[in-house]
Amino acid sequence: MDNRKLIRFNDYAKGKRAAVIGIGISNRPLIKWLYSMGVHITACDKMGEEDPAIKAVKDEFKSENINVTWSLGDGYLEPLLKEKFDFVFKTPKMRVETPELQEAVKKGAVLTSEMELFIDLCPATIFGITGSDGKTTTTTLVSEILKHAGYKVWLGGNIGTPLLDKVGEMSSEDMVVLELSSFQLLNLKQSVDVAIVTNVTPNHLDFHKDYDEYISSKTNIFRYQGATGKLVLNGKCDITYDMRKIARGRVSYFALKREDTVRAGEDALNHRIYTKDGKIFYEKNGQITEIMAEDDIFIPGKHNVENFLAAIGAVHGYVSTKDIVAVAKEFKGVEHRIEFIREIDGVKFYNSSIDTSPNRTINTMNALEGRGMHGVLIAGGADKKCNYEGLGDAILKVCDRVILYGSNADLVEDIISKEANGREYELIKLESVDGDVYEFENTRQAVVDSYRTAINKARELARPGDIIIMSNVGTSYDHFRHFEHRGDMFKELVNEL
Repeated sequence: MDNRKLIRFNDYAKGKRAAVIGIGISNRPLIKWLYSMGVHITACDKMGEEDPAIKAVKDEFKSENINVTWSLGDGYLEPLLKEKFDFVFKTPKMRVETPELQEAVKKGAVLTSEMELFIDLCPATIFGITGSDGKTTTTTLVSEILKHAGYKVWLGGNIGTPLLDKVGEMSSEDMVVLELSSFQLLNLKQSVDVAIVTNVTPNHLDFHKDYDEYISSKTNIFRYQGATGKLVLNGKCDITYDMRKIARGRVSYFALKREDTVRAGEDALNHRIYTKDGKIFYEKNGQITEIMAEDDIFIPGKHNVENFLAAIGAVHGYVSTKDIVAVAKEFKGVEHRIEFIREIDGVKFYNSSIDTSPNRTINTMNALEGRGMHGVLIAGGADKKCNYEGLGDAILKVCDRVILYGSNADLVEDIISKEANGREYELIKLESVDGDVYEFENTRQAVVDSYRTAINKARELARPGDIIIMSNVGTSYDHFRHFEHRGDMFKELVNEL
């Protein structure tokens, strides 16, 4: 396929030197792709030679005859100080102020990322979704609706697969759908064609300098759009509503109530998507179109209705109403999001490992309350310096038995105590040992045993008709590589019962 940008980059990159920082999920195919162009690569990672993931990547590269220079463990960034590179591809969670990166830039290196280069070279229409909550579900919905309409869809970013090495297979008729985190967006100087910001609440403040930087990172998803760009904003959220001030293209607002979508006035360029009397409507220039009934949406919870509203705002004009309704009725949800595992002795087990912040767990509890469910909560993970207000109340509306494990267990225990308001509950806190990591064989069993203990205690506390749900209120990084890993292990342990 004729992709002139890609052809020009291929010609330019041959023989150049690139440092790739972080040998993670997206950077492995990046290295292979660059190597195929004749780029000389230095692969840098803070994990040492003995790390299982590093060993696996080295074996993989060796089997494919991919020869790179390795810089691992302590001092893994030293090549940036001693050598000259044409490109430096940083991992999303490395700040650009890192002295070694700045030194490489002073020597003439282009500092970029796999995602930034992909957006620059991609010939297809790109839909990008960001926000504090609902990103993955909304991203998946946009992808599924576009697929139902007959488009060839490429799903990537934080979900799907890395796409840079697939860019040569894409055409201008295709659709790309990306879930983008604040890490990926922080220093991005490229924007997508159609952007959604689902909402913004305090999150990832363990990485960002402050809340303002976190908010600003989200705006990069649309900041560099042209006049033909499209932006879909949560009208209910004050922070996303204010983002309209720097939007350069068309703006659409979504909210459960119409009045939250008209705060910007009746601008003819603005579209709005909202609910009324149990139905979903799309409004443009005073013309109101009924899309479907809320009950057409299979997955439960008002937050999922909001996810559909956002997705409709993005795909409207690209698909038919029939495509939207069909996906609403068929879509069963995304793995690790209130995911039903199995039922044992009248007790249903659910995995919601995606709940990496208090706000996500609050949404999960609200959805469960809406279904009339009650039971036992297993929670705990790594804190991101989030706001826990409202968490205790939301938990106790659904779960009066709580088992805590993880580095943020004390924070969760405190907020439940503060917001109990006389409600009775039982709380068990398991010991969490810093340094016990599933990835390493010598501590793996300790992590598994702790979760197995949590599950067994939950079974002791549960009664027929109850649920047992893992909703962690924190990231997985205290014991796992990512939330999927944590959720998969939980499911395995439940299925062993």
